[in-house]
Amino acid sequence: MSGATPYVAWFDDLGSGDVPKVGGKNASLGEMIQSLKEEGIRVPGGFATTADAYWAFLEANDLTERIRKHLDALEKEEKPLHKTGRALRRLFLKSTFPREIEEAIREAYRELSRRENRDEVDVAVRSSATAEDLPEASFAGQQETFLNIHGEEELLAASRRCYASLFTDRAISYRTERGFDHMKVALSIGVQKMVRADRAGSGVMFSIDTETGFQDVVMINAAWGLGENVVQGTVNPDEYLVFKPLLDKDGFRPVIGKTLGNKEKKMIYAGGGSRTTRNIDTPRAEQRALVLNDEEILQLGRWAVRIEKHYKKPMDIEWAKDGDTGELFIVQARPETVQSRKEASTLQAYTLKEKGEEIARGVSIGQAIAAGKACNILSADDIDRFEDDCILVTEMTDPDWVPIMKRAKGIVTDSGGRTCHAAIVSRELGIPAIVGTGSATETIATGDEITLSCAEGETGFVYRGILDYDVEDVSLEDIPETRTRIMMNIASPGAAFRWWRLPCEGIGLARMEFIINNIIKVHPMALVRFDRLEDEKARERIEELTRGYEDKTDYFVDHLSMGIAKIAASQYPEPVIVRMSDFKTNEYADLIGGAEFEPHESNPMLGFRGASRYYSDRYREGFSLECRSIRRVREEMGLDNVIIMIPFCRTLEEADRVLEVLGENGLKRGEKGLEVYVMCEIPSNVILADRFADRFDGFSIGSNDLTQLVLGIDRDSSDLAELFDERNDAVKEEIRRLIPKAHEKGRKVGICGQAPSDYPEFAAFLVREGIDSISLNPDSIIGVKRRVAEVEKEMDGE
Repeated sequence: MSGATPYVAWFDDLGSGDVPKVGGKNASLGEMIQSLKEEGIRVPGGFATTADAYWAFLEANDLTERIRKHLDALEKEEKPLHKTGRALRRLFLKSTFPREIEEAIREAYRELSRRENRDEVDVAVRSSATAEDLPEASFAGQQETFLNIHGEEELLAASRRCYASLFTDRAISYRTERGFDHMKVALSIGVQKMVRADRAGSGVMFSIDTETGFQDVVMINAAWGLGENVVQGTVNPDEYLVFKPLLDKDGFRPVIGKTLGNKEKKMIYAGGGSRTTRNIDTPRAEQRALVLNDEEILQLGRWAVRIEKHYKKPMDIEWAKDGDTGELFIVQARPETVQSRKEASTLQAYTLKEKGEEIARGVSIGQAIAAGKACNILSADDIDRFEDDCILVTEMTDPDWVPIMKRAKGIVTDSGGRTCHAAIVSRELGIPAIVGTGSATETIATGDEITLSCAEGETGFVYRGILDYDVEDVSLEDIPETRTRIMMNIASPGAAFRWWRLPCEGIGLARMEFIINNIIKVHPMALVRFDRLEDEKARERIEELTRGYEDKTDYFVDHLSMGIAKIAASQYPEPVIVRMSDFKTNEYADLIGGAEFEPHESNPMLGFRGASRYYSDRYREGFSLECRSIRRVREEMGLDNVIIMIPFCRTLEEADRVLEVLGENGLKRGEKGLEVYVMCEIPSNVILADRFADRFDGFSIGSNDLTQLVLGIDRDSSDLAELFDERNDAVKEEIRRLIPKAHEKGRKVGICGQAPSDYPEFAAFLVREGIDSISLNPDSIIGVKRRVAEVEKEMDGE
């Protein structure tokens, strides 16, 4: 390539083998330009100074011995770190480039400007150390990056500052801890054409789920403006999830998660003065809007998959969108180094044994629980106040905070998303963190006793007080195979990813109610008939929740479909049985706006619930929203492993009416591979099992309701609790009658009730009766699977 010298190399000429020459960051940029350009992945062009240029700079300015002298004084504890770092950086900033290196940089910059048809192209100037971004560690940001550098003089000044940043306090500490010899680490300066993300947006994406290691998703964070705010955790960004296995299947759009972030700040170009960038308050309209549309999310997802495939490992990737051209670019890529290197043979399961007063919530990082005293520190200048084994509470972190982060039990921040500095470092350290709480520094004081829980899904909670919790090591080794399908019960979409490593074969019960109650929060009919809603407080809350939605029912469909999709993706292509809503009227009434649409019943357990609602004029329009959500998951996202299940279907006539309504909503049993199951939880389902089997593709025993109705016991009655037992002979007799009737019709029978999780001997009974599948709570799967294997072995020997 023209313009190449011993001191400058163009990205076009670099590849992965050039790490010793230009560092990992610049070598990776060259590798992508060389190898992935033909696949449509855009990487801004540029050049890098070489390690030889760095060594020549040291020699020309007689720096080597002076650097060594300062480092020796630090090692002997004759001078503290902060004074050593300051002195070393001053050496670089007062030095000058040798003429031949300066001219090489100037000429390369002029050539880059010519290629971009600019007199003086705006560039990003990045530091790439020859020992940075190696697989052993991922402490991001050891050296500096300078954005919106314009002109040769600014470039030379930024380049000296890059060299100086090799000796920031954090970089010195980092190399010392990792055993890198300071005098054997060189620095390469990467000069890359700026993407005008200040006029659009940018962010970070991972080709793996950063919390659970689930390998089939791409997680994308996005904010308006330049990307430093996302990396540093200055803002709470948007978050998108893309399901990788369906990305290249024609006609599908597998965006399975979209979370709107506040994006409070926006980094843009600074106009004049010494500062090249500045943060402004993000306009309200942009805060309330997603940065990327679905096509852009999918494009980034495809690029992440191709980059991962090329490097043969999960990747941590920075991207930017040019506001002038509308084009997306990849500006950095390096290996993900936490989840991809975890041992897959064990799981640690944390369970909170009690609940306390919630004082903050945010994005959970990790899956652990920590309890202890809080230490509220707002400035890195005050980190000496931190006490070991406290929980750090702060606005956000950067690499200067790493020394105390290592001593913390957990971390809570006001700002940030899953890809911010605090999240990255806490994963590396193996400690739980909750980021993006918004106001934890205002509600938690130093000395407060708190419990930090990241064991409840995607949302992390901070509770007042020291709460009791369990930690269990779950071994995934030597798990026996079973003929009986072992499945899992799941309610929370976030929990589905948490348990993906468990040896189960699908989801036997995905509870739609959890998504409606905890994520959507609004009664579906209050959205359908919002204009007629009389409750003013409910109207205000609905307006707030549905802001940005022209049609308020789209809010329901979007959130329900993405919640279901996450659960379905966690087990794809294994079957995932989604039960249509089964709230009782009193539970529905508790949803926002629900009181106006629900009758008061003296016994809701036996009232207007399950199948009877779906064809009723009182709820038919609400049920259509549930159907729209299922269709989106199966037909638009492509997750056709979703099976739908009808709860509490009392009669054959009711079954026919429900199937008719499903068909009217585009969910016709048998079309597009759609299977429809029915819950077996009413004696009539057993008595008429052969005729229910003509209408449905399978049965799932709901042991709680079946026990309630066979024994005539209110399952919520504390006075009758001693009598309530799924193992009662009458209940077992019903199951004995059901299974052969269903099998005669070629229908499968599973169970999704609580009993097999609680009683291993009940699971053994089910296996002996020939049940096809048992669906369990996650913490019961290993134990019950082993018991099932033993029973099957005994049966084989009989």
